[in-house]
Amino acid sequence: MRIGISGSDTGRATIDEMVADAKAAEQDGFVSYTLAQIFGLDSMGVLALIGREVPNIQLATGVVPTYPRHPVTMAQQARTVQAASGGRFTLGIGLSHQVVIEAMFGLSFDKPLRHMREYLAVLMPLLETGKADVNGETISTHIAIEAADNYPCPVLVAALGPKMLELAGTVTDGTSTWMTGPATLASHTVPIITAAAERAGRPAPRVIAALPICVTNNVDAARERAAKDFQVYGMLPSYRAMLDREGAEGPADVAMAGDEATVTKALGRLADAGVTEYMAAIFGSREEQAETRALLKSML
Repeated sequence: MRIGISGSDTGRATIDEMVADAKAAEQDGFVSYTLAQIFGLDSMGVLALIGREVPNIQLATGVVPTYPRHPVTMAQQARTVQAASGGRFTLGIGLSHQVVIEAMFGLSFDKPLRHMREYLAVLMPLLETGKADVNGETISTHIAIEAADNYPCPVLVAALGPKMLELAGTVTDGTSTWMTGPATLASHTVPIITAAAERAGRPAPRVIAALPICVTNNVDAARERAAKDFQVYGMLPSYRAMLDREGAEGPADVAMAGDEATVTKALGRLADAGVTEYMAAIFGSREEQAETRALLKSML
């Protein structure tokens, strides 16, 4: 199992700080640097800049919501980052959440599985061949785009439910998860997406798992902090379903917190579940974050 770093908050860090953060991740030997698309700077725009400044580390989004961006726009942005980074970019996309899409963006969240199926029917050929000729119920596209630097661009879908996992395994390179514990990954996520990829004749899918992590001697305090810092994820229906499947009361229960031996064992459970890459969301005090990063570096 490879280990990457979940990068800076694009709403709080400057571009210079994010470039420095990615450089540090590369120097430490982490395989990848991922930026979330939240309510700050555009993650793909920042990653294009990082791709020019930081020469070797793999880059990814985790994840960009699909509803607000037409798949043509998404493809153009992805190919731009891929060209800027020399082919080191993985596009992670997802539905986001009904409250975000409807209440914040003012868009319809109707039939999300249909939306993602039609979205990928346009996006994937645009990334693979530069052309799309699709007539769908909600998305129809007839276009060709060009790029002088034409690198393949892997796509991961933030898939949690069985139907979305099947879709991801059938037409994309894998999935990127958040707040999904090791038992759920082993019994639900990995088997479903792997079987779908096999049926479609595709390579074994990538399964990226992102979970909070903290090396600490005060586990109770760390879990209290995780409960506060990640509280919102326990209230969003899609993550709530994964926490319920895991038997977790909230995000603090799936956070990997404890001494080095405890955290190492927790990481081993992810690897045993079939996770191909762990995306470290380090939290805690400054000292705890340094200890956590040191442990992760020792495992690379």
